[in-house]
Amino acid sequence: MEKKSVVNESEQIQLAIKMIKLGARLQLLEAQTTLSRERLIKLYKELKGVSPPKGMLPFSTDWFLTWQPNIHSSIFYNIYKFMVDYTDEKGIHAIIKAYSLYLQQVEQEGEEEPVLSMTRAWTLVRFVESKMLKLQNCNCCGGSFIVNSYDLNHQYVCNLCHVPSRAGKTKKAKELTYKVVAMTA
Repeated sequence: MEKKSVVNESEQIQLAIKMIKLGARLQLLEAQTTLSRERLIKLYKELKGVSPPKGMLPFSTDWFLTWQPNIHSSIFYNIYKFMVDYTDEKGIHAIIKAYSLYLQQVEQEGEEEPVLSMTRAWTLVRFVESKMLKLQNCNCCGGSFIVNSYDLNHQYVCNLCHVPSRAGKTKKAKELTYKVVAMTA
């Protein structure tokens, strides 16, 4: 029988609290901590005031390759890669710090809600580690962006240098355009 350590349990609870505050789903908490599911549910309810959301985690690489999610995923992953390469942070701790820096960047840009969730950030790291996705430099601007590992990427041009025709045509953009037109009329 394993000997329980109060210090280890405390560290696991602190880790879970950090992840819950960043919006991690229950499956992510279970995968990254040694706490029981029941304990994690209680902790989640105590911190958020509601039960954790149900449902499957994202499992497709396609989401990370679409226009806006690709830009945000690339920002996060470049921060994460820098953390791993140039600091002592590794694993989930590097993901937490990189995601916190990503959130700071998004808040500075005035975004109401981040495009990339904590759970998707963790999933992205797993996809890159399993070589399903990778970073590729843009031939135009030189930035590093998330691409499918199995696509032909030798002449890659990013979504910022070659903006898709429907990029930015979101409900929020339509509402902003409507407000501007209404103010000028």
